[in-house]
Amino acid sequence: MVAVRQLGLGHRVCIDTCDIMAPGEGMLVGCQSSGLFLIQAEVRENPHIEPRPFRVNAGPVALYALTPGNKTRYLSELRAGDEVQVVDREGRTRSTIVGRVKIERRPMTLVETDVEGWRLKTIAQNAETIRFVTKDGSKAVTELKEGDEVLVYHQTGGR
Repeated sequence: MVAVRQLGLGHRVCIDTCDIMAPGEGMLVGCQSSGLFLIQAEVRENPHIEPRPFRVNAGPVALYALTPGNKTRYLSELRAGDEVQVVDREGRTRSTIVGRVKIERRPMTLVETDVEGWRLKTIAQNAETIRFVTKDGSKAVTELKEGDEVLVYHQTGGR
């Protein structure tokens, strides 16, 4: 991790799927189609809300999300009935169906990292329920700091 910085408010997207995800599973999202961060589904218990293993709190409306065929779409374009990719920490993928898309205004956090000389960025809601997948578990965006390692999918060039 290179930098973590608090931003202002923005419209964030929750993707509720027609499937159940396990710890270490979620969706790949990011500011660039060539660099996507693995955001874990809301599978963990916490004192604020019950787990929602069907949901990925994916980020602002303008982020890219990985869809079948190694394509990306803006989060704002996704609708009930569309397909998205679920990915686990081992890189295994499967398609699932979007059940609904929920957009609400929330505080945001910018997360940046370097991969092989490329600066990759994503933005996430600033909440303890938003967890970045790591090689050994996951870490809440509210706990991320410089030097942390999170899983990303990087390929040169865009799609």
